[in-house]
Amino acid sequence: MKVLKFGGTSVGSPESIKSVKDIVRQYQEGGQKIAVVVSALKGTTNALVEMGQKARLNDTTYQTILTNTENHHYDTIRTLIPVAVQSKLLSSVKVLFNEIGELLQGISLLRECSPRTLDMLLSFGERLSSLVVSEYLKIEGIQAVQVDARQLIETNDQYNKARVNIEATNQKIRHYFDAFNGVAVVTGFIAATAQGDTTTLGRGGSDYTAAILGAALYAKEIEIWTDVDGMMTADPRVVKRAFSLEHLSYEEAMELSHFGAKIIYPPTLQPAISQNIPLRIKNTFNPDFAGTLIGQTSAQGQFPVKGISSIEHIALLRVSGSGMVGVPGVSSRIFGALAQHQINIVLISQASSEHSICFAVAPEDAKEAKEVIEEAFSLEIQAKKVNKVSIEQDLSVVAIIGEHMRRMPGISGNLFTALGNNGINVVAIAQGSSELNVSTVIATKDLAKALNALHEAFFLSNTKTIHIFMLGAGLIGNTLLHQLHQQKGYLLQEQGININLVALANSKKMRFDENGLDISLSKDELLATGETSDTQAYINKMKALNLPNSIFVDCTAAHIAIDYYEDILKSSISIATPNKLANSANYLTYQRLKQAALLHGVKFLYETNVGAGLPVINTLNDLQNSGDKIHKIEGVLSGTLSYIFNNFDGSTPFSEIVKDAKNKGLTEPDPRDDLNGQDVARKILILAREVGWALEPDQVQVENILPQSCLDAASVEQFFDALEQANGVFQERVEQAAKEGKKLRLVAVLENGEAKVKLEAVDSAHPFYTLRGSDNMIAFTSQRYQNQPLVIRGPGAGADVTAAGVFAEIISVRHYLGQSSYKFNLSVNKV
Repeated sequence: MKVLKFGGTSVGSPESIKSVKDIVRQYQEGGQKIAVVVSALKGTTNALVEMGQKARLNDTTYQTILTNTENHHYDTIRTLIPVAVQSKLLSSVKVLFNEIGELLQGISLLRECSPRTLDMLLSFGERLSSLVVSEYLKIEGIQAVQVDARQLIETNDQYNKARVNIEATNQKIRHYFDAFNGVAVVTGFIAATAQGDTTTLGRGGSDYTAAILGAALYAKEIEIWTDVDGMMTADPRVVKRAFSLEHLSYEEAMELSHFGAKIIYPPTLQPAISQNIPLRIKNTFNPDFAGTLIGQTSAQGQFPVKGISSIEHIALLRVSGSGMVGVPGVSSRIFGALAQHQINIVLISQASSEHSICFAVAPEDAKEAKEVIEEAFSLEIQAKKVNKVSIEQDLSVVAIIGEHMRRMPGISGNLFTALGNNGINVVAIAQGSSELNVSTVIATKDLAKALNALHEAFFLSNTKTIHIFMLGAGLIGNTLLHQLHQQKGYLLQEQGININLVALANSKKMRFDENGLDISLSKDELLATGETSDTQAYINKMKALNLPNSIFVDCTAAHIAIDYYEDILKSSISIATPNKLANSANYLTYQRLKQAALLHGVKFLYETNVGAGLPVINTLNDLQNSGDKIHKIEGVLSGTLSYIFNNFDGSTPFSEIVKDAKNKGLTEPDPRDDLNGQDVARKILILAREVGWALEPDQVQVENILPQSCLDAASVEQFFDALEQANGVFQERVEQAAKEGKKLRLVAVLENGEAKVKLEAVDSAHPFYTLRGSDNMIAFTSQRYQNQPLVIRGPGAGADVTAAGVFAEIISVRHYLGQSSYKFNLSVNKV
């Protein structure tokens, strides 16, 4: 014997009812004896509740809802049942809707809808659905009989959530089924008192009906048919990568259902546990999938954490005071008072000092709970031994659940690491000694982020998703997009890193897609649609999405996002950027950004500020972190100026060398922006700050190598005319250097807290003498590298190397955020 329960979505449309028929027929043809429990057609119970509420208020619009609900049932019948045999069923349904209408009219006249009356009203949903389904099965050649559960299940008179008299119910069920053949189509959710008054078993009670039947009939298995492939690792509406689990224990399923998993109604498990009957959660729309089997024990070899569940809205109450320390009976008084007023406790957390106790309740119970406790401790409050009860709202509970968690070290550590790395503050914690459930209270605004972060940490530890928000789609941004696309497959397969570009913006358009933009498209294709670009709106939306493992990538060279950096870091979003304006602004800004990243557990990375793809800042930090002391930094820090002075040997006029560099795209549109040395000044300023010198921009001494006539030129064309006239100045300097066996290099120097940018003549013993092309070179003289400086050399400019440097920082942020105490490589029941 098997008991099959079909929920509202399984009987929500004619097509789904046909699926139910196919499942029932398959069991019959296999020789399996079954009983079927059905819920009301999808949406009917909610409609009945709304009708009752409106009728009580004498709001006549309930009649429209009644008509729509009635028509929905008629439409279902007309789709399923041949015209020639429709009339009898339509008449029976009409009779029931007439009864509903009369009941609602009575509610309207009395302006009252008691729990007893509401139970009667709600009973019509299942009575209608069981009638429709049973008649349809008959027409399809299945020997089906509608069975009203009010004849079988006896309860007390606690309306809306009645308690079942198990002994009397078991006798009635066994007596009825002893003489029954065929397929019983039983009304879920409803029951009756010993006197015959209609009651209900609570919302979701159809599951309970199936379990009661299964336990009474010693069923081989109870199957709960729904619209998902079993119990999921997390809510698939929030966690897109959630998947179904093959096995759960009764305890695990009970914990998951208590903490918000909607697949199974918590009381369902009690009858099954009493008779050790397994339950199986299956999908009506994917019947061949095995689903989730719930039994006495949890299968070995799967994840220790079986599910991540939540309660979205709770209020946290805190009772504290010095008069509680070491005083017996405080907890008893608190929870006894709450129990007397029927206030349910969701979670309890108590400090070992006994100075405070906090507990979670439903938000609607918070005010009453506060009043009840303050009344119970009124004398202690007056004596200031106990403080007034505080209430925190807008909170949620997130719980990780698993029977085998106790045997795996590091579970709690991984939980708090995943939350902490994503800036999610834990307000309270509850964990039993069995470690079957570890619960945390967090802000509701962080709930979706927490669920996704924890799901990745516990179920996808070998695959980490990184959510990228990119601002700037110019040369560097576009090159980075191309590199992300090229490496996406490799990173996923070899590194377990999933690149998810959530947002892209340029000066005109911005576009968001939480599920990921298609990075195989060009930037023009990506931004062909979208909203008008607005930096403030972009930042606000990025923060509102509140995705775990988020990185803001600023590929602009402008100020448009700089003022938002601190706010972004405080929102637990890391930043990777080649934009050097933030770090070369006033020292206070630099310091605040570094502190914000540190305090909020995220990364602020800007390696490409100084040497494009060269490891300059990382090397400098590694030297200092390992105890080395920096004495001097010298650098050719501009690829443009390196190219110009590496090629200027006097054989070609200086103006022609500059013009050649511009034609090759190596300079800014106005070469004076390179030749004025300000870009190099920003870079040496950043390095000075990394060493620990609190320098301001105006403290960097920059030699002006251009004559005043060049600086005063009104256009680029006029600048080149003036530069041509000044060729003799540069020719003289290069010839003088050559006489001394030296070469000209524009060098940035940091020594004894002083930063300078100047045109120097270096001899053959100097590392900069051998520079070629547009290479940069940085030399660190330190306590360890006194006689021979540590030299870093390579391309210091160009979109490819700069984008690659940003790309490397993105990966390093992901590795930092993805730190966990253990990994799994176990088989799972994937869809």
